[in-house]
Amino acid sequence: MFTGGIPIGRLFGVQIKLHPSWFIIFGLVTWALSALYFPSVFPEWDQLTYWGIGVATSLLFFTSVLVHELAHSIVAQREGIPVRGITLFIFGGVSQITREPQSPGLEFRVGLAGPLTSLVIGGIFWGLWFGVRNISSPLAGLSFWLGLINVALAAFNLIPGFPLDGGRVFRSIIWWRLKDVKRATRIAAGFGRGIGFLFIFGGLLLLFQGALLSGIWIAFIGWFLQNAAASSYEQLAIQDVLRGHQVSEVMSQECVRVPARISVEELVQEHILTSGRRCFPVADNGNVLGLITMQEVKKIPAEERSRTRVTEAMVPYEKLRWVPPEEDLSEVLQTMTTEDINQMPVLKDRSIVGLVGRDNLLNFIRTRSELGK
Repeated sequence: MFTGGIPIGRLFGVQIKLHPSWFIIFGLVTWALSALYFPSVFPEWDQLTYWGIGVATSLLFFTSVLVHELAHSIVAQREGIPVRGITLFIFGGVSQITREPQSPGLEFRVGLAGPLTSLVIGGIFWGLWFGVRNISSPLAGLSFWLGLINVALAAFNLIPGFPLDGGRVFRSIIWWRLKDVKRATRIAAGFGRGIGFLFIFGGLLLLFQGALLSGIWIAFIGWFLQNAAASSYEQLAIQDVLRGHQVSEVMSQECVRVPARISVEELVQEHILTSGRRCFPVADNGNVLGLITMQEVKKIPAEERSRTRVTEAMVPYEKLRWVPPEEDLSEVLQTMTTEDINQMPVLKDRSIVGLVGRDNLLNFIRTRSELGK
């Protein structure tokens, strides 16, 4: 959820993105500060100061959110957990950590890193406020609000409801006591859903009292929290179903190869539309040169497909993301999710022996569910 976005750079090896929804919340925060908060607290400022300090405060606030997420990412990376990136979005930020921590101690450290960082940032801004409060009113106003909001951010994230940071810390403690990560996740996710419903209820109460904007916003946060908690537990349950099973159990062995000489249009008309398949090894005299999927086909404009050979559109063999037949299915799902891949070739001794896709995994999960497993 909210993992796509516009890349704006890298910090500590982590790619930073802005989700389109971020621009909405940036505009709302800037407006609230410039048109409501600062005019009510500092009526002596002029309009240019209100909006200048409002924009600066908003930018520094989201920089603080980014540093909060970077703290999670840096701790995870130091513990050997790859981090795909950080996305700033309407509810703040999310670190795309590619796999769950393997021990309760690691979960505790990764979860606590963000709130502790926000508390430190809040203390720094309040220290700045103390030093400039009699010198510069605009700088004092900016630093006091940023100190307050960072402490509030730390407090909110320490709420013991999964997948908030506090929920992860809570899960790590239960995990440590029960020695069962699935049960710990179920308990922490239950707390998360309950807190989400409390936010929804509180938002509705505010709506009935006439606080339209605040009520909608709090209810929306509650909806997000309870959905995120349910989704987090479902993902762990799916991983648990797949763990211990190999790619060879679910892969499709009907690898229809297409010749390197055909065009993308011929591939569409003679293979994709007639068979319904979405993934084809490209071969020349029996040698596999690469793989072409619907994802690569869609990148070629329709009017250019007849002039483009499949070898120009395919992913070359050397760049293929592949798995061996004995790979654990839970690892395959993790790779597909973090790298946004729908199908992967299954290779043995440099030969494609099958294909595994999301549909194979979903069918496996559905069948086991129907059988009560």
